[in-house]
Amino acid sequence: MSTYKITIQNTSNPTIIKFDVNQFITKHQNYEYNNIDEAKDSPLAQQLFYLPFVKKVYIASNFIAIERYNIVEWDDVKDEVAEQIENYLNNNGVIVTETAITQKVPVTVYTESTPNPAALKFVANKKLVTATYEYDSIEKAKTSPLATALFHFPFVKNVFFDENYISITKYDISEWNDITTELRDFIKNYIEEGKNIINPDAPEVIEKSTEKVEQHFENLDTTSQEIINILEEYVKPAVASDGGNIHFESYDEPSKSVKVVLQGACSGCPSSTFTLKNGIENMLKEMLPGKVNTVVALNG
Repeated sequence: MSTYKITIQNTSNPTIIKFDVNQFITKHQNYEYNNIDEAKDSPLAQQLFYLPFVKKVYIASNFIAIERYNIVEWDDVKDEVAEQIENYLNNNGVIVTETAITQKVPVTVYTESTPNPAALKFVANKKLVTATYEYDSIEKAKTSPLATALFHFPFVKNVFFDENYISITKYDISEWNDITTELRDFIKNYIEEGKNIINPDAPEVIEKSTEKVEQHFENLDTTSQEIINILEEYVKPAVASDGGNIHFESYDEPSKSVKVVLQGACSGCPSSTFTLKNGIENMLKEMLPGKVNTVVALNG
């Protein structure tokens, strides 16, 4: 299992701070504790309440929020609290016990169309994954119980996960009007039951850790770094809104050729691939004059 990492996030309330976790710590369920007695089903929350300034603890799927009393400032203690939580998780500390009584959190799933007529985006009202994942067959979906289940529908061709949505590409044997409700209800019920979407030990999580991405970035040439920054700032948000993803593959300086990989709804649709490829190519030529001649878009 990969190492837990904590990132500190301020909130609009100065007495509350969030400790984001780089992987899920509950099965899409939320817990709120106002004192140590209420936290009898959460050893982690109990430990946090031993800190004299902790007023309330909120545990969600991939973060822990703590409200403090006004006897300290967060700037004075937040780093120590983050370290304590990180050590607790990495030492296999129990977050909530199996007998914890929780209120089922309603899940909403709605659909959005994409530029690819064969792909549809199923958006949830909560975070589903902490990294992007794509599967094009049931054999490759062993690390994702949800993707495996979706491939049992005969019309599912490709499954792509990112943040709070699932992009599904279908075969031509079915029309979206006939299968959308069935898929939406299935995904909604699956999430509400708290089942694993991605296995905790999925290798993709390790491969896409922040440390490795940053290390890879630092080892690239300057032009490649500039291309990645442009893709991240200008292209990725638009592609994600269409149910897809794009990432930098390589840059060849002699030919001034850039290779990018398209995933999700952007993959496998000739018209959208052509449009996106031309758009990226024109943008890079304009923003990096003399450094880019062509862009090659590969399907992930």
